[in-house]
Amino acid sequence: MLPCILKSRKPQLNRLRPSSQWLFRLHSSTSATPKGPKSATPHHHDLPSFLKYANRIGLSPTSTSYVGTYYEYAVQNTLRHLGFSLTRVGGRDDSGVDLLGTWHLPSNPHPLRVIVQCKALKGKLGPNLVRELEGAFIGAPNGWRGEGVLGILVSPKSATKGVREAMGRCRWAMGWIMVENQDGTGRVRQVLWNRTAARIGLEGVTVTMKYGEKKEGKEGGGRLDGECVLLWKDRPVEALPDVEGEKEKEKETVKVQ
Repeated sequence: MLPCILKSRKPQLNRLRPSSQWLFRLHSSTSATPKGPKSATPHHHDLPSFLKYANRIGLSPTSTSYVGTYYEYAVQNTLRHLGFSLTRVGGRDDSGVDLLGTWHLPSNPHPLRVIVQCKALKGKLGPNLVRELEGAFIGAPNGWRGEGVLGILVSPKSATKGVREAMGRCRWAMGWIMVENQDGTGRVRQVLWNRTAARIGLEGVTVTMKYGEKKEGKEGGGRLDGECVLLWKDRPVEALPDVEGEKEKEKETVKVQ
């Protein structure tokens, strides 16, 4: 599954080879990023704290709440490796936004504002998902509305033809990221952009596929597992530092001293 860019008017794809370059123009009105909202719940803020909370209250791992929240935190952690800084804001009053924050890229002088909807669905993914994300643009928090904001749909499945065509017709800057999740460890397997999204950032960024060791047996079938990697000037886009982790290290250092 290769990254590709959707056309905004004609519902067809320009499929890119792994080494193809995505050229984007920076949005002229880009400014300092506003401060985002806090986490939706005081009980957990990441995957480990959610697992502790779910175990404490006896939340069933098969429940919709558990599956959805688990995937949202897994996506939050996975996209950090691509330069995203996201906060989970999902809840009853989330206006259709599960994760909200910024995308920090060396090609852009200011972080790109993003709103994310996570769809850990077992059923077929249809064009209705694109319409739902369009509504999230309108109901997003202040500072994440209007031009210069990228809306992203994230799912463990690849985008269907109907989804790709709907994104191609959409006037909003929109993208699709396929994040497979296993035990909280995500793998980016597909990335799609429409033309409107191409105009608001990522100038000079390239995308390629990184392949690991060949998997054998019934599950692997002797195939290579690929993962999308972003490059800028032939260097991988760096993950954001683990701020919380650095704080814990500092505390431990102080205790030792």
